[in-house]
Formats: sequence, structure tokens, C-alpha cells
Amino acid sequence: MESPSAKVKSDTPFLAALIGISAMFLLLIIGMLGADLGYAVSSMSFEEFREILTSPEIQSSIRLTVISCTLSAILSVLVALPIGYLLSRYRFFGKTLVDAVLDIPIVLPPLVIGLSLLILFNKVTFFGFSIEEILAGIFNPLLPDHLDAGITYKVPAVILAQFTVACAFAVRTMRNTFDQISPRNEQVALTLGCNRSQAFWSVVVPESWRGISTAGTLAWTRAMGEFGPILVFAGAIRGRTEVLSTSVFLEISIGNLEGAVTISLLMVAIAVVVLIAVRFWDKGHQTRI
Repeated sequence: MESPSAKVKSDTPFLAALIGISAMFLLLIIGMLGADLGYAVSSMSFEEFREILTSPEIQSSIRLTVISCTLSAILSVLVALPIGYLLSRYRFFGKTLVDAVLDIPIVLPPLVIGLSLLILFNKVTFFGFSIEEILAGIFNPLLPDHLDAGITYKVPAVILAQFTVACAFAVRTMRNTFDQISPRNEQVALTLGCNRSQAFWSVVVPESWRGISTAGTLAWTRAMGEFGPILVFAGAIRGRTEVLSTSVFLEISIGNLEGAVTISLLMVAIAVVVLIAVRFWDKGHQTRI
């Protein structure tokens, strides 16, 4: 009979391989962040670092990034909730195809998504009018004279480009969340007199709070990192459609590597703060439960 010590010894190579692979990827991430930080410290003074972050262009970029990412994340969760629930709880004709189509924004090259949005809103016509022209005709009379309705190369294009990609990740997260929740409590609520809508809001949604917070966080951070669709569909117009991801591109395009690294470090800091805050919120919510 094999001794327990021999069994433990036989597991050592396996555990060493797991730790080695994990450590290599972790070191890659730490190395990238460390390289950015090291370059910033060696090439810039604190005053120069502060001047870059407090410049009017970057301040405008930060504001638009926070607003657009928040709206994109909220819209993503609102859309992902019903889609994830339908895919998890119901069987219907064409479900596999629908499931595959919903993953297209994840697998398509970002530039293709931006180009597709641009063609959809400007080249697809109804009765001779593009979607862009139809929206402008509807909303322009309702807006003040100094405002112009539209999508392309405007702030709504930034939000729509972020939402298109971020929502696909949120849908996948919510589908997996509902798959892991037993339908038993929902069925009990139905037998007690609740209709499907009441059971969904009073039973399913509270049980899926962790998935909702994960989907919202993933959507927010993914929206912040989106670049290709924004560049094609919204442009990188300084002070108008510029977000942090396009700010990095604009700084590199003019040869300002220090500015690009500074903005990159800011994006890393924002992402870390958001992720840590959500994890603390999850733990606090779990403790109260």
C-alpha cells in the first residue's frame, strides 16, 4: 500500500507546474505595469506628471470617460439581465444561433465593430434616409439651436461603441450566473401565487446580485478600455469625443510618450480602484446576508 507521504510527493510536480504557469503570467502583468511606472518616474518630474493630468484636454477626457462608461455599464446590465435569463431558463428554436450571435462583438476585431456601426447609421437607408438623418430630423426640433442631434462623431457614438462590446461580456456573465442558480426557489414562488415577473424580481434578481455586480464591473472596465470602435465610429476629437483610451492614441500620435504613459497609469489606477471597491462591496453584502 502506498504511503501518504509518497502520494504527497507525487503531487509536487503537478503543483509546481500550476504555480509556475500562474507565476509567469502574473509576472508578465506586473512587469508591464512596473515598466510603465518606471518609465514615468525616470522621465518625468512630479510637476510634469501633474500638469499632464490637470490639462483641460485630459480633464475633459476623464469626465467623458467616467460618464460614458457608467452609462454603458448601466445599459449593459439592463440588457444582459433579460437576455441572460432567457438563454438560461428557456429552450426555443434557434437558441444556439442566438447564443453565437451574441458573442460576435467579443470575437470580432474592434475596428470591424466600429466600421459596422458607422455603416449601419450612415449607409443603411429607410425611404431614402439614413438612421442618422432620421434621428436628426426627430430630435433637432426639440433641442436648443446650439445643439445638434445625431450619433456619429458625437458623444452618443462613444457610448454606443462602448455598449456594443461591453454588453456582450455582461450577457455572458449573466447567462453563467443564472445557469448556476437553482430554479427551485423560483418555482416555489410560482406555486405560491407569484407570476413569472414577480418571481423574477423578488427571487431571481436578489439571488443573482453577485453576478449583476460582476457584469456591471466587467462592462465598466471593458468600456473604459475600448478603443477601435470609438476611433472609427466616434473619432478622437479633442475636447468632444476624446476618452482616456483615445487620449493615449492622440498622445502617441504627436510623439508625447510621457503623456501616453501617464494616461495609461491613470487608467490602470481607475481600473484597480473599481475592481477593489466592487470586491469590498461584495464581501460587505455577503456579510450582511
